[in-house]
This record gives sequence, structure tokens and C-alpha cells, in this order.
Amino acid sequence: MKNVNKKIGGYLMAMFLLVGIAALANTTAQAQYPRYDPYRRDDRYRDRRYDQTNVYEIARQQGYSYGMNVGAADAQRGQSYSPQRSRYWKNADAGYNSYYGNRGQYKQVFRNAFAQGYREGYMRYGDNRRSNNGRWGNRQWPY
Repeated sequence: MKNVNKKIGGYLMAMFLLVGIAALANTTAQAQYPRYDPYRRDDRYRDRRYDQTNVYEIARQQGYSYGMNVGAADAQRGQSYSPQRSRYWKNADAGYNSYYGNRGQYKQVFRNAFAQGYREGYMRYGDNRRSNNGRWGNRQWPY
């Protein structure tokens, strides 16, 4: 009977140990990933609402920035002027978030800003190369 009591006690101890470890692991997981609370004002994961003016400004800033970088890179590599060649132009959704709403409108604003940024980046670095009277000395700009 003593051995049976020891075995039962050992099994109970092991079970309580496993339950304790599981409870502790659950607490750690909740600390890392806080629960979504839509009524909490400072909740980082709360659903964000953007008005269309802000969305268009975000699309414009993203498009211009990407266009400026791609245009400058194309000019530095000596490639022809072509903003439509870029994957950023084709996708036109860099920086897009589903909270922003209409993806098509975002893309339209992004592409317009991309074209403007591309033109300015290409001119800035193309002018630097042209002023050196290198192979860009007689370059005709496409605009």
C-alpha cells in the first residue's frame, strides 16, 4: 500500500508541475502579445481610421520618395528615362495599408507622385553628369 501511495503522490506532483508550467507559459504569451481591446484609448493595436486627405498625402510622399530614388539611380547608371520600367510604378502600392481604404485611388496618387519624383531625381543626377561634358553632354531631356 505504501508503494501505491508513493506512485499516486508522484503522479499528482508531476501533474501539478505540468499544470503550473502551462499556466506560466500562458502568462508569458499574454505579456508578449496583449489582447485587443477596442475600448482602450492607448491600445497600440486598435483599428485606425484615416481620412482620405491623410491617405493621399501618404501615397504622395511614398510615391515621390520612391520615384526620386529610382530616377536618380537610373540616371547614375546611364539608363534611359522611363519611370514605367520600375516595379514600384507597376505595383504602385508601396506603403499601402489595408486601413487606407481604396487601393486603386492610392495607386493613382502614388503613380503621379512617383513620376514627379522620378523626373526630379533623374534631372538632378543627369544634370550632374551632363555638366561634366561626359557622354551626357548633348543629352536631350524627354520633357
